Amino acid sequence: MVASAAEANLQSKKSFKSLYFVAFVVFVDMCGMGLIVPIMPSLIQGLTGETIDRAAEIGGLLLFAFAMMQFLFAPVIGGLSDRYGRRPVMLVTLALLGLDYILMALAPTLAWLFVGRIISGIMGATWAAANSCVADVIKSEERGKAFGLMGAAGAAGFVMGPAIGGILGHFGDRAPFWAAAALALSGAVAGYFLLDETLDHSKRRAFNLKRANPLGNIMQMMKSPLVIGFLGVIFMMQLAVQVQLTVWSYYTILKFNWSPLTIGLSVALFGTLVALVQGVLTGKVIARFGEVKTGLFGLTCAIPAYLIFAFATDGWMMFAAMFIGVGANMAFPGMQAMMTRTIAEDSQGELQGAIASIVGITSIIGPLMMTGIFGLFSDSQGLYFPGAPFIMAALLIAMAAAQFALTARRVGRGVMV
Repeated sequence: MVASAAEANLQSKKSFKSLYFVAFVVFVDMCGMGLIVPIMPSLIQGLTGETIDRAAEIGGLLLFAFAMMQFLFAPVIGGLSDRYGRRPVMLVTLALLGLDYILMALAPTLAWLFVGRIISGIMGATWAAANSCVADVIKSEERGKAFGLMGAAGAAGFVMGPAIGGILGHFGDRAPFWAAAALALSGAVAGYFLLDETLDHSKRRAFNLKRANPLGNIMQMMKSPLVIGFLGVIFMMQLAVQVQLTVWSYYTILKFNWSPLTIGLSVALFGTLVALVQGVLTGKVIARFGEVKTGLFGLTCAIPAYLIFAFATDGWMMFAAMFIGVGANMAFPGMQAMMTRTIAEDSQGELQGAIASIVGITSIIGPLMMTGIFGLFSDSQGLYFPGAPFIMAALLIAMAAAQFALTARRVGRGVMV
């Protein structure tokens, strides 16, 4: 029995080692996207000759196009990975993403830039295939830790990408695109030699276009009350997060007169905290308290954090609230782990595609909703309360926590486990 336990422990370590390169792919994906963020305003102005306010509107349309493609194609990428395996899907999409960055680096017009962002939205949906690898090789009780590793890799890319892009932007608006292309293509080449397939041929299923679309994908997930319940939680969580992605800069400038440097440092700090929580802390907390208690605790932490953001009277309070609210990031990996246990082994890519689609749709409606609320309460008419979007985020998290508790109760009663 000792030998068997030692052998199982060794296999577990090997499984996690195989995920490190997959995490690297996630990092490359997020870092490549973040690299181009700092130079997009000046690039758009250079291509169009428009003022900064009009350039911001065009930038919003570019983000919309990117998010819409991720929403539509995440189920396709997930379904293809269930059919052909994770390795070829990740390598092909990563290579095509690299070529797409070259296209954007050479884009002579705004129309070409839109084409490039549409392609990058499609190819950037590799998140579904990458997370499916966790369910392929990691034991169910250790998946929370593994999903945390994936989240940490994405957060690290989110932090480093814009920072590197800002530095490279001094060498011209196109330089970050070339760097992103080199990063993606080198990742594809390295993956060809280092990335092993994680999905056994016996666990693959035929590709079905009726299921490989957002509507068909969600309909398939509705067969499991546990999964559809947690997808609802993820929707509300990610919708709340949009407040930080869309109005953070405007809010902190309006209320505290923060400089671009301070805003950048605050974003980098939060991304670093997310990486540490998901990569280091989540697995240990789940092992000690379980996925349900960890998720409920994490979501509960986010509510006071958003309220502090809304009513903060000094900039230091914004930083303090980050340390409180970052605990919410422990909920996502635990939910992913629980959902993988209710889905057949040949449909894990489909599940991750559904999660990616839910995240994608919040990226479509979230910016419009949060910036709309901010604009409504930040002008000279009516009630002046620029923190209103953060109140909305707190309400969304409260509803997410209630939905989480309801769904987890079904788990406790043995429903769909």
